[in-house]
Amino acid sequence: MAINKKQLVDLIASKQDQLSHKDIELSVKAIFESMTDSLKNGKRIEIRGFGSFALRFRKSRTGR
Repeated sequence: MAINKKQLVDLIASKQDQLSHKDIELSVKAIFESMTDSLKNGKRIEIRGFGSFALRFRKSRTGR
C-alpha cells in the first residue's frame, strides 16, 4: 500500500486527537527533512520494526 505525506498526516491525526493537525504536519515534515539530510550526508537510516534506508551507487549501464 502506497501512502503519501498528506495521507500519513491525516492517518496520525485521526488516531491522535490531543495533537493539532498542524503540529502533526510539522512533525512529519521535520522527520522527513532529517531523513533526507542524513541520506545526503551518506548516512544509513534504520527504523526498528519498519526498515532501513541507504543510498546505493551503481555504475551506469547501456540501455537498449
